[in-house]
Amino acid sequence: MKKIFLFIALISSLFSIAQKKALVGGTLIDGYGNVPIHDSVILIEDETIIEVGTTNSIEISSDYEIISTEGMSVMPGLWDMHVHLMINGHSDYDYWDRTYPKLFKDVIMPSSAHQLLMAGVTSARDLGGPLEESLIVRDKINLGEIPGPTMYVSGPFIQKQPYPGTEQFRWGVNGERDARNKIRTLANAGVDVIKLIDQDQMTFEELSAIVDESHKNNLKVIAHSHRPEEIRLGLKAGIDNFEHTGLSSAPKYPDDVIEMINERTGQMNIGPLFWTPTIEGLYNYTDVIKSNEHLDNNSWHLGLPDSIIIDIKNSIKKPGELPYFQLTPIRKPTLKTKFNQLRNSGVVMMIGTDSGIPMKFHSQSTWNELDVWVNIMEVDPLDAIKSATYWPSFFMGVSENVGTISVGKQADIIAVKGNVLKYISLLQNVDLVMKKGKIYKNSSL
Repeated sequence: MKKIFLFIALISSLFSIAQKKALVGGTLIDGYGNVPIHDSVILIEDETIIEVGTTNSIEISSDYEIISTEGMSVMPGLWDMHVHLMINGHSDYDYWDRTYPKLFKDVIMPSSAHQLLMAGVTSARDLGGPLEESLIVRDKINLGEIPGPTMYVSGPFIQKQPYPGTEQFRWGVNGERDARNKIRTLANAGVDVIKLIDQDQMTFEELSAIVDESHKNNLKVIAHSHRPEEIRLGLKAGIDNFEHTGLSSAPKYPDDVIEMINERTGQMNIGPLFWTPTIEGLYNYTDVIKSNEHLDNNSWHLGLPDSIIIDIKNSIKKPGELPYFQLTPIRKPTLKTKFNQLRNSGVVMMIGTDSGIPMKFHSQSTWNELDVWVNIMEVDPLDAIKSATYWPSFFMGVSENVGTISVGKQADIIAVKGNVLKYISLLQNVDLVMKKGKIYKNSSL
């Protein structure tokens, strides 16, 4: 009997030995915006980064698994702060919402999450989805049962009145008391944030109750900013993070709205005001009409049955005719002006894509957003990467644990061959994906 116990103890000790990895040789971009480190070394034990330096400053012991990053840019795993796991590029929302809800939990949402991870997105925020399914998929990922980014979920959209047929993932509010009850229900269920839309259709008492009750439950409120009045009311109520740049073709934000934003960003005692502009889907649409070969890239097929792949393909056969985008060519010239208005106002902007909307696949959207920021909006690549790594982790309150490549942080790391600071589009083919110290993708193997 004693020998059996000794044998069990030996086996247990073998399984408990720390998994040690060393990423060696690449150019390290830490996520803070610091000067990149050449010939970098990152030592990892299990899930945690324990040392960061160079090949000249760190001696690597023989018990480390050496993973070469020579010739590569090494950076924190990306965050996408606006995804929709329940949709995957189909052009007809009404049809999708009628046809596929039974497959959300076990097929579509896990597929979307897996695609994001393979694209180098190690953390993501899902804004608007069915409550039970969102929580189940998030928790399965966190338990390691299915692959995907660390997810932060809102559950259902909160709005004045849900659109017909969307009640599973859109909740209406009727009065201040009902608004508070809806937020308490979501908070008790365990959501991470609250997603609010059409707040200009609510009474201000309802809107204020939503924000107040969310903050009482330590939940930040993320809200649409499609219409000027949504922004005005949202600022007055204390919204934490606005999404998008607006659905209209107005050439710029009204002066009074910018003045209100300026006033809010001047109140640093209550922290930064965050904005997720989600511009690439709009900016790139006219290019998709001219050349849509990338729609045939099978990266977005991952995890989807053939029947759904065919269904999505059929729905986007004629990109130029999709009702969703008909106003987009008129909106495109306004995007740079609005983007710069926001930059100049002092808001902290974060990378988010609205991935899942028509023709915007989870496997492609995040790098496309970064590409537009850098090459069209002229954002410095280090700043753009910071908006996809450090700032999202800061907003979600987890920057002490993740979001940068630093000693003591979680080892969420990606690497890509070449100089990503010169060619940001290299991120369309991420070569190495590590999340919590586990390698999910390594094209060198």
